[in-house]
Amino acid sequence: MRQVAIYGKGGIGKSTTTQNLTAALATMGKRIMLVGCDPKADSTRMLLGGLSQKTVLDTLRSEGDESVELDNLLQTGFSGIKCVESGGPEPGVGCAGRGIITSIGLLENLGAYENDLDYVFYDVLGDVVCGGFAMPIREGKAKEIYIVASGELMAIYAANNICKGIQKYAKGGARLGGIICNSRKVDGERELLEAFADRLGSKLIHFVPRDNIVQRAEINKKTVIDFDPNCQQAQEYLTLAENIEDNDKFVVPKPLEMDALESMMVEFGIIEL
Repeated sequence: MRQVAIYGKGGIGKSTTTQNLTAALATMGKRIMLVGCDPKADSTRMLLGGLSQKTVLDTLRSEGDESVELDNLLQTGFSGIKCVESGGPEPGVGCAGRGIITSIGLLENLGAYENDLDYVFYDVLGDVVCGGFAMPIREGKAKEIYIVASGELMAIYAANNICKGIQKYAKGGARLGGIICNSRKVDGERELLEAFADRLGSKLIHFVPRDNIVQRAEINKKTVIDFDPNCQQAQEYLTLAENIEDNDKFVVPKPLEMDALESMMVEFGIIEL
């Protein structure tokens, strides 16, 4: 069973990419559990046809620890994908990262990590900025990390910051599997992300082009794979899935210092001096 964490800057399209990726893997016959690690609880919406899944923390608040069973936490989505949402505390109270710690521990205790699973994916909010959100890699749950980025400065800055977190927790087995570009149609975007991944010691796993069919599928509460399996964008997600399935390059990344990062952005015309 491969445990994979997907990180990326907020708003980069990480949850959309993860849901389309897992849908593609499921159509390839892979058995998958997706654990949403975002307090917004929107990591599984398209896989469940827009249903609002009750989160682990909400379930615990309403039912208590003693009466919770696995069926209370899991819903089955597109192509048999098992979907879980960690959730978060009530607004303005507590640390949202604690929901991840609580959820993963509870799922383990209830036997969710079955031997017949091929993948467990963790869709994790934003940068590695606190212990809670770093939990999937800090505790050695996820050995493979992929970072969703684009050719924009702050997306690359966030990706570099995440690599610092992976480097910090490398003793637990965390490794970078590569960068996924979710294109924003920035000039020279593919070349920039290829160079960035190379300087980290990693690689660009796939360049996902921008296509409005992704938004049309979301409006219809579906992944692209489900909405229009014969379109070109569905093929892009299938290629991404195949690249991850076949990936054998996992590294402790070498994050760039800020001056080197800015020099790279100048080199590719993103920053002008």
